[in-house]
Amino acid sequence: MTADARDSSTPDDPFLWLEEIHGDRALAWVRAENERTLARSPEGSRAELTRELLEVLESDERIPYVTRHGEHLYNLWRDAEHVQGLWRRTTLDEYQAPAPEWEVLLDLDALGAAEGIPWQFSRAQLLSPTRDRALVSLSPDGGDAVAVRELDLATGRFVEGGFEVPVAKTMVSWIDRDTVFVGTHFGPGSLTESSYARTARRWSRGQALTDAPEVHAVAATDMLVHVTHDSTPGYERDVVREVPDFFTSRTLLLTDAGTVPIDVPEDVDVDLHREWLVLRPRTDTEIGGVVHAAGSLLAARLDDFLAGSRELAVLFAPTSSRSLEDWAWTAGHLVVTLLEDVASRIRVLTPPDADGSGGWREEDVRVGTPLASASVVATDRETDEYWLAVTGFLTPPTLLHGVVGEGAPRPVKEQPASFDAQGLEVQQHFAVSDDGTRVPYFQVGPRDLPLDGSAPTLLSGYGGFENSRLPSYSGVVGRGWLARGGVYVLANIRGGGEYGPAWHRSALRQDRHRAYEDFAAVARDLVTRGVTVPARLGCEGRSNGGLLVGNMLTTYPELFGAVICGVPLLDMRRYTRLSAGASWIAEYGDPDVPSDWDFIRTFSPYHNVRAGVAYPPTLVYAATSDDRVGPVQARKMVELLHDTGVEDAWYFENTAGGHGGSADNPATARLQSLIHAFLWERLGGVATAA
Repeated sequence: MTADARDSSTPDDPFLWLEEIHGDRALAWVRAENERTLARSPEGSRAELTRELLEVLESDERIPYVTRHGEHLYNLWRDAEHVQGLWRRTTLDEYQAPAPEWEVLLDLDALGAAEGIPWQFSRAQLLSPTRDRALVSLSPDGGDAVAVRELDLATGRFVEGGFEVPVAKTMVSWIDRDTVFVGTHFGPGSLTESSYARTARRWSRGQALTDAPEVHAVAATDMLVHVTHDSTPGYERDVVREVPDFFTSRTLLLTDAGTVPIDVPEDVDVDLHREWLVLRPRTDTEIGGVVHAAGSLLAARLDDFLAGSRELAVLFAPTSSRSLEDWAWTAGHLVVTLLEDVASRIRVLTPPDADGSGGWREEDVRVGTPLASASVVATDRETDEYWLAVTGFLTPPTLLHGVVGEGAPRPVKEQPASFDAQGLEVQQHFAVSDDGTRVPYFQVGPRDLPLDGSAPTLLSGYGGFENSRLPSYSGVVGRGWLARGGVYVLANIRGGGEYGPAWHRSALRQDRHRAYEDFAAVARDLVTRGVTVPARLGCEGRSNGGLLVGNMLTTYPELFGAVICGVPLLDMRRYTRLSAGASWIAEYGDPDVPSDWDFIRTFSPYHNVRAGVAYPPTLVYAATSDDRVGPVQARKMVELLHDTGVEDAWYFENTAGGHGGSADNPATARLQSLIHAFLWERLGGVATAA
């Protein structure tokens, strides 16, 4: 069947049967493909590499990252003995010891063994201010759908007759000890077309969930609604977030008299903290007669804004090379992360005094090294404590703890190296895309790399949803690729957030091709500079990055010697009908609108496979339990390639793991060894014992 025939009417798609995720015929196909792939690359032949990668993933020397709630620091820990993990806590003093003592709150492996379900920890909401109860979200298979249960932290037991929600895409927020806000699958009509909560309810202890009164609802065509309670003493309030699509939202205060909107355009991000309102416009936006650039950070006193004032303090204004990556509040300060040509900067902003004097003050926090990244991993909104992680491609993570006003943050945990980086270096280069845009990329490899095109090279990218890809330490990449002599490259293409909202917006919808042109430009630049040649250049991406490399496969096959495509979007004609796909229309367009489909079809890999094309060897992987993108687009793409006569296309599907692709460290090690063995063989790497 031709691509044109598939375009005109999706029922003509001959592989629709693979969309039955748990259908007998579809699962038989999955088993056959898994067997074919593992026969080509048996686990026994990769046993040593798998062992090395698992050693990295389960090392006791990993940093146990924490979040603070009151007197305790909380952490989820997985290792060889605790495959599903321990949710545990300790104190700050104890945490700073070389071998901290932890109080185990929930043993996921023991729970799974008792109930016959391999529960995975998703998140927990602690009750304030007592912090003796938690609403714990547990996934049965690594997917986004979770069961919610109320846990007594004093006893480590679930509360009998407590708050409990069956497996669904659920969001909850404590109001008080006996009341919560909840959005979930209440029954017919309670979900949006994106598969998230359309309504939010106020649920009291002892009340049937279906009897809980509705407090807010959005249209089925919106993405979701979420209602939360802010329990900050003196600033208690209920906040409604209506989310029409992935990049817009409406924020309202829920009062006894009704809702009070925060009157800003929908594409302005809104953050509330104590008396402060913080705004970040995604496009150039006029507020109070002043045009603020996309990616600015603005602030006002909330009461003044609600009373009609539109006087905003400009906390940050972007430049062509500097952008705002993130921000987080402590009790009285705002900690912001900036990017300067993809290099991180941390800055602390202090609001004016209560009488309005002094203005906003700023102070840089000096951390990190060139070509590394620093990020705020946790703050405490009740104190002025903050935690920073500093890492780089060759720099193992360091966790720093600081308190605003008490000097520079100091290291509290440092992770040892997972691989030998001696003789390796990091470089930053810029490629020139088709329209002349300079596209940065990082190159990690031998310091004395011969520029003769001989290096097996892996190019990674994402390019979507304003997500920035920053330097980070990966023991898996280090052991599986760099230590064997490979070169690793990370491309910061358009569609990401490396240069703020404009960088993202420039590759939306009909301009999507720019992200792919950027990635192809980096591939060509690596060849031009003598780093590699197409036969030794592989590319990899996951999710939206899977769509990226799917387009490399179908549009730029001559540039690559291998493609790794993980948990991908690939069938852009039907993506809105699959899993949570409808929530991404703002990113890609709506294929049911003919004018949108005209441009979407140009970057739908499933509709651009052609007979007679020499496609590079391709490995596609997914997970049956992925309820975000789902496995069906990956399945259909591989079957289409086979049907077109492409034999060197391979598929592997884990049962569990959700959108992560694998459920636990052993499964991750096996998957990554499969990927790296595939790449090393196809890209001409010298064989090793692994």
